[in-house]
Amino acid sequence: MQYLNNVKSNHTHQFDEGNPLAQKKILIATILTGVMMVFEVFGGWYFNSMALLADGWHMSSHMLALGLAYFAYRMARKYSQDQRFCFGTWKIEILAGYSSAILLMVVALLMGAQSIERIFNPVNIHYNEAISIAVIGLVVNFVCAWLLHDSGHNHHHHEHDHGHAHHHHAEDEYHHHDLNQKAAFLHVVADAVTSVLAVIALIVAKYFGWDFLDAVLGIVGACLVAHWSWGLIRETGKTLLDAEMEHPVVQEIQEVIEDLDHQIVITDLHVWKVGRGKFSCILSLNQGTQNISADEVRQALSVHEEIVHVSVEINQSNRPQIAV
Repeated sequence: MQYLNNVKSNHTHQFDEGNPLAQKKILIATILTGVMMVFEVFGGWYFNSMALLADGWHMSSHMLALGLAYFAYRMARKYSQDQRFCFGTWKIEILAGYSSAILLMVVALLMGAQSIERIFNPVNIHYNEAISIAVIGLVVNFVCAWLLHDSGHNHHHHEHDHGHAHHHHAEDEYHHHDLNQKAAFLHVVADAVTSVLAVIALIVAKYFGWDFLDAVLGIVGACLVAHWSWGLIRETGKTLLDAEMEHPVVQEIQEVIEDLDHQIVITDLHVWKVGRGKFSCILSLNQGTQNISADEVRQALSVHEEIVHVSVEINQSNRPQIAV
């Protein structure tokens, strides 16, 4: 059996170069959150409000997460030209998002534990002062959430020359979002939710005497935060582990090869993400008696803009091979 190996890679593409706008927004959100954290901690100490003091220290964890997200952007841009990172530094941001998601889960567990403890050991709250500061904190959270909200959908649909449209599933649109920014956004939203629940609990407890409601809504908030955290852990973890072989882009690659010639068989295929909505692939083909070049394969795949790096190996033999 004779083999003709034609391996060629394209290293000229630019990978994800970072998100300077998101970096600036996260810096602003970090500063706002830090100022509010100091305000709440001081207010809780001065007014002898354990609830407000706890919320202040809770906010400190979110400030840490925002700082981590900002640090990730700085590092990604700093090492963007470092040759050691063969596929760019985008995954520094994903690693920060994953770490932030874990921190968010820890916050949820602490919120739940603290809320359960307060059911059995209620504390006296200075309602007027606590409500005022909690409302201010909520306004700050809304401002930060507005800053960090990512409304962009860089979702592309491509048309092949054979006339079939290939559409990604709606649930996969998050792949085109900034997961580092999303992690920071979820921290702010989690803080906003706890602030909303705290304001509701404080107002109801003040006028109806339902002191237990603070703890009950705290448990509800902890469950919501844990749910968001788990979803973010799955998203970022999937990217870090290169678990992309169920992504629609894999089927699109297979369809492109099939359109070239039905006798060409894919014997090996690896696809992984190298940027927001950007993928790399290694492709091994058996072309039988056909004669196709790696350049032709890459040209055919170029209709999909999300595929930015392609390595092709072509094996030629006189008898068919089994696709694996």
